Amino acid sequence: MTIKKLIGKLHLWLGFISGLGVFIIAVTGCILAFQQEIESVTKPYTYTASRPGVAPLPPSALKAIAVKEITHKQPNGVLYPGKDKSASVMFYGANPDYYYQVFMDPYTGKVIKVWSEEGDFFHFILHGHYYLWLPPAIGQPVVASVTLIFFIMLITGLVLWWPRNKAAAKQRFSVKWTAKWKRLNYDLHNVLGFYVMIVGLLLATTGLVWGFQWFSKAVYFATSGGEHLPVDAPPLSDTSKAAAYKVPEDQVWQQLRKKAPADAGIMVSYAPDKSAAIAASINYRPGTYYKLDNYYFDQNTLAVLPARGPYTGEYAKAGFADKLRDMNYDIHIGAIIGLPGKIIVFLASLVCASLPITGVYIWWGRRHKKIKKSPVVRSSSKMRA
Repeated sequence: MTIKKLIGKLHLWLGFISGLGVFIIAVTGCILAFQQEIESVTKPYTYTASRPGVAPLPPSALKAIAVKEITHKQPNGVLYPGKDKSASVMFYGANPDYYYQVFMDPYTGKVIKVWSEEGDFFHFILHGHYYLWLPPAIGQPVVASVTLIFFIMLITGLVLWWPRNKAAAKQRFSVKWTAKWKRLNYDLHNVLGFYVMIVGLLLATTGLVWGFQWFSKAVYFATSGGEHLPVDAPPLSDTSKAAAYKVPEDQVWQQLRKKAPADAGIMVSYAPDKSAAIAASINYRPGTYYKLDNYYFDQNTLAVLPARGPYTGEYAKAGFADKLRDMNYDIHIGAIIGLPGKIIVFLASLVCASLPITGVYIWWGRRHKKIKKSPVVRSSSKMRA
């Protein structure tokens, strides 16, 4: 058996193992590429017209309103998403998982919507994309493994696609739309698979950064010039110091407002206890998640605390590996280059979802070939008889 045939067998069996998972991940990825655009239409409560010259209410005021709506949980932080957006106080946790948001007019504190992830359409889609709708402890490693298999299949698929000569190359780059279904299906699998390979590899790679720690560390090691991925360990406030401010979250928010452009987003966390630091961030490009300045403030002194981790510090001062890590999600959904990127990811994901289907049909067709019967030729002696 030749090497190419062995690769073909590997490609086939990996396809059987991962096909359903690839289909679900790719289809949900198509939907998630336009999550913000869809929610801008289906969730009007996320918008509140800006009022030039009027200051929004501070975090403490919004918190006092939100806790009257969600009485059984402690708030984690407040988000001011940017120009013409509603503010929201967030409540989230694990064991059990929960996530609530109280959307408010940031200028008056009027509650517009109390949102819960339970029953939310995109929460359902995200659960499928991340866990295949399995319990997270099971689904996460399954999705990571399927993504790794898909990565390998793209490479083996390229080897199988590679033309032997110039004559064969002509039909490798175009779909013969007028051909019969069997040939058309073959072209859809091979030709479209080739054209989306680069985007597919990018989607798989960014997915594997979340999927496997060993892969995440390897990418950071390679892109940082040999540095190890730092452990994310939030700093603590100095409890030996007397509190200088009654409501430190409001003071932090005021500091960030002075730094941030008018259209930037601001997030401020609520310190859960006396030792916790106040996490806060400025988002210079709302709608994406990579261009953030992330800070930790001592809640007693308001001093900016040094922190080490892949998502800490000011974006402009970050090294290449840290910036790349910050960009991972926005690269994954195409938002890094705006709407054109999301369209590319959508189309590529759609093709990726079709590959298991067209691949199975190719296999089925080969297993059930119609054998042409040769015409029976009678001997002349029998014909004379």
